[in-house]
Amino acid sequence: MAGTTTTTTLFLSLFSHSQTQCKTPQHPCFKSNIEKRVHILCSAKKKLSFTDQILDYIEGGPKLRKWYGAPDPFSKDESTVEDDDQSEVEEVRDAVLVSDGDSEIGQMVILSLIVKRTRVKALVKDKQAALEAFGTYVESMVGDASDKKFLKKALRGVRTIICPNEGFLSNVEGLKGVQHVVLLSQLSAYRGSGGIQALMKSNARKLAEQDESLLMASGIPYTIIRAGLLQSTPGGQQGFSFEEGSAARRNLSKEDAAFICVQALDAVPQRGFIFEVVNGDEKISDWQECMARLMEKAGQQLQ
Repeated sequence: MAGTTTTTTLFLSLFSHSQTQCKTPQHPCFKSNIEKRVHILCSAKKKLSFTDQILDYIEGGPKLRKWYGAPDPFSKDESTVEDDDQSEVEEVRDAVLVSDGDSEIGQMVILSLIVKRTRVKALVKDKQAALEAFGTYVESMVGDASDKKFLKKALRGVRTIICPNEGFLSNVEGLKGVQHVVLLSQLSAYRGSGGIQALMKSNARKLAEQDESLLMASGIPYTIIRAGLLQSTPGGQQGFSFEEGSAARRNLSKEDAAFICVQALDAVPQRGFIFEVVNGDEKISDWQECMARLMEKAGQQLQ
């Protein structure tokens, strides 16, 4: 239950973030329904609390499951699922795969994707914990990404990969069929650190360098988000700065970083581009326009 409570807290924060960062809510119907339910709760007894309703949402409540198009958990038994996994029929590529899905920032990315009503697949270490946290909204997978057979299965139906931590790309061989990779990199922050911090981050820096190099040589359209040092501070409360060199000396909220990763899905470059981002003074109301501006500055164009 502790894991579920943590996930619920992240959801509430990220849902609020998605409303404050945009001019118009991404899901006005969903927001309206929540506001109506809160109003009902204020005037009636023996009703579910707001937190319980969010838990019901995350854990796959039947009404919201139908609204968000999540599969019916009782529609297939385990044997049927296994049979489907072995099928060689190519699926429509409409899913986003999140590597390291049970890490703190990986969970933040997943929750932002759920709010966006995106089909989500995630690589996790504990499938049961992921099921308890996200219900049927996420197809959680446990396995070794360096194993070709498992990787092929994990990439089935995947259009985009979001890598919230370093190490995944350095551990895989080929990403056949993937059309876009979003990499959250702290390479600039690692390079800007010194003394004991530089020693502590030396392995992470090496993995980040490998990930970036492999991605740029892959031929797959990519977006590398070079974030400042990630901090456990509330997202959606500060603006941003995209100044070159800022990531080596300034910070970025983890929640903001997860949010930006998801916004990058709608801005697929023809080849690839890199930008730095930290918390700053610039308020972004239109992320699609912001991404197009950053891409143009980097000499790239949208697909």
